Amino acid sequence: MNVASRPVTPGKTRTCPHCKATILESLSICPGCLHHLRFDQEAAKRQVAATSALRVEGVIRHQPLEEPWEYFLTISVRNDKGEEVTRQVVSVGALQGTEKRTFTLSVDMMTPQAPSGPNVARASSAGGKPSAAAASATGAKR
Repeated sequence: MNVASRPVTPGKTRTCPHCKATILESLSICPGCLHHLRFDQEAAKRQVAATSALRVEGVIRHQPLEEPWEYFLTISVRNDKGEEVTRQVVSVGALQGTEKRTFTLSVDMMTPQAPSGPNVARASSAGGKPSAAAASATGAKR
């Protein structure tokens, strides 16, 4: 079977060879480390043009003359029934003096398409299982 004609399974994942993050198989640029994963200009253009479904940004400023603060950044995803599908601690740290931190959360959406072209490298999926988001979107149980 030609790689370009291979059907795409929405939500199928693989591991980024650079940063080891679990990413969607249809991506040609890792959203975590921004490394290019294959030479597919059309896929890269689609990914850059992805729709931003949600973007939230906030700033936390430490008050002068107060004790240091610790923080932990947690992301959780819930399905339409309100059940937690996944939960991860993304970052931890501390603020001293008048330091500040800016936190940005973004959720981008795009239609998956099969990789194209002869230079597409097949990467193995992370267990061959759909992502938690895809599982919840199709009603599949984890």
